[in-house]
Amino acid sequence: MAEWKVLHADADAQGSRLDQWLAATLAPELSRNRIQALVRGGSVTLNDRVVTEPKQKVAEGDVCCINMPEPEAPEPMGEDIPLDVLYEDDSLIVINKPVGLVVHPGPGNWTGTLVNALIHHCGASLSGIGGVRRPGIVHRIDRDTSGVLVVAKTDQAHRSLAEAFADHGRNGDLERAYVALVWGAPSRVTGVIETWLGRSNQDRTMRAVVPQGRPDARHAITHYTLLERYGDANSPIASLVECRLETGRTHQIRVHMAHIGHPLIGDQAYGRSFRTKVNKLPEELRTAVESFERQALHARLLAFRHPVTGEMMRFEAPLPEDMATLQHLFSAL
Repeated sequence: MAEWKVLHADADAQGSRLDQWLAATLAPELSRNRIQALVRGGSVTLNDRVVTEPKQKVAEGDVCCINMPEPEAPEPMGEDIPLDVLYEDDSLIVINKPVGLVVHPGPGNWTGTLVNALIHHCGASLSGIGGVRRPGIVHRIDRDTSGVLVVAKTDQAHRSLAEAFADHGRNGDLERAYVALVWGAPSRVTGVIETWLGRSNQDRTMRAVVPQGRPDARHAITHYTLLERYGDANSPIASLVECRLETGRTHQIRVHMAHIGHPLIGDQAYGRSFRTKVNKLPEELRTAVESFERQALHARLLAFRHPVTGEMMRFEAPLPEDMATLQHLFSAL
């Protein structure tokens, strides 16, 4: 444990709680929760005496020393898994996530995840999220969805990015755009899909449009733009759409596009009723679609404000090979 900060309480600190004073003084480097954990763990002294109660009152002239413990070893352990790194610095890392890579360990996927890969790749540059040397996941992409994803390497970056994603870009500091190949084509070039989403009554692992008053209902808004139509101009067999999220619900794009009658190609969960459309395709395209065993969805663009420099960062990732091949074949109709 090494001495990290020495702070001197001024007149404004008189009578304040220790955790409140430290949180106000050290923001945005440490959160109040992190400070409380450090105090309770015996890492903070006040006038050379260890303090373990966050409610301890501070007086003018008090000298506070924060001894920062070494970050704990991560759980899970790191694994040498190749990553397509788009950008990296001391605060964050941006990757182009491939299809099939689960973001976070969980039941059935305790190893081989993005978190395992990042722990190995980043090593000591992870300064510790909440005192543990691990990456800070602020948003996720489904296992079978590819594209741009940002991960925090410090507490400060984690808090800042988490706030931006919670705000869903309403203040202009976040931009997310996905592209999807869908069955048919929306009648309007642009549109907004606004519903309430909750767990499906048929399958608890799926989401569905539900009444607003249901306890698990969550407001969901997706903005879409029709980019390309494929096939008959009057009755296109498929299309390429861009989707921008105003909220970030589980399976939001997949559920919303299915809700307006244009499920994602390859979506085994929300596009089952459109399987017969494959029979109308030319042989080469039919074979490609039948072998495409995931939803045709790609996180193309991510822009956010850097948590330290304040600079707007913008990253784009091209379509993965399988989806690019599918798009090319549809374009030939």
